[in-house]
Formats: sequence, structure tokens, C-alpha cells
Amino acid sequence: MVPKIRKILFATDLSENSVYAFYFAIELAKNHNATIIILHVVEPVSPHARIFIGTERIAEVQKENVSEAAEEIKKRLQNFCRRVEGEMGAPCVELVSKTLVPLGHPPEEILKTADKEDCDLILLGTHSRGFLAHTFLGNVSNAVLQRSRKPVLIVPLPSGKSKLD
Repeated sequence: MVPKIRKILFATDLSENSVYAFYFAIELAKNHNATIIILHVVEPVSPHARIFIGTERIAEVQKENVSEAAEEIKKRLQNFCRRVEGEMGAPCVELVSKTLVPLGHPPEEILKTADKEDCDLILLGTHSRGFLAHTFLGNVSNAVLQRSRKPVLIVPLPSGKSKLD
């Protein structure tokens, strides 16, 4: 028996291309009467950048990064939902139950959040094109796929697209 989908964890890198994957999250949530938790992970300041920023400013810079990401998600969600509701007639904002912006390593935070929030599905978008993009993006998606005990849906851009129009 296939478990019921009640909560979908939508992990996003805030790229324009992640909008395409969000369409899938909306459609799945509608069809399964589920809710969506949006997750964007802000990575800690790298050791190399710490040298230039200075240790006393690290916490301040990281807090600013998290705050900026949270505001960006809210702004994009509102814009996206207006567009989706116009195109699909589907309610959008009501399907999003939480927006989370933790500081950490993306694969670990995705897996930790999926467990903590009791999500039934993890949804990730990818726009990898070529070796370098696949290597970079593949690290997060592969780490999640390899370690997750929950179903994971990876949504690539449609064939022939390098970005969403």
C-alpha cells in the first residue's frame, strides 16, 4: 500500500528554475489534499570568507543572509501564486503551511526537516546542464536520494530548456 501524501517538503535554491518544480508541488498538494513546507537552506559562511569578513561579523552576516532569503521566498511565493492562480485556477498560498530558512548544509537540513516535520515526500528541482552543473547540483540531490528513507521526487527542467521562460 502506498502511504498517503499529507505533507510535501519543497526544497528550493530560490533559482527561477525552481518555479517549474513548484508547479509539481502545487499539483501534488491539490491532488492529495496535502500541504507544502518550503525549505531554503542558507549555507554557513565559508572558512575562506571568514578571513575577509572577520569572526566578529560572521553571526551578523549569516543572520542577514537568512533574513534576506526568507523575505525573498515570501516575495517570490506571492508573485508565483498570482501567476499559478491565473493559469491553473488553483489556490496556492493556502497550500503552503510553513516556510523554513535554516542555516546549515543543504542535504542534512533537507533530511532533518523532512523527519522533524513528518513529511511524506521530498520534492527537489534541478536544472543541471552539462558536467559542472550536474556535479554541483547532483551533490545535493544525490546526497538526499542516497540517504533518505522517504520518497524523493527530482523535477528537471523540460527537455531543451536551460531556464524557465
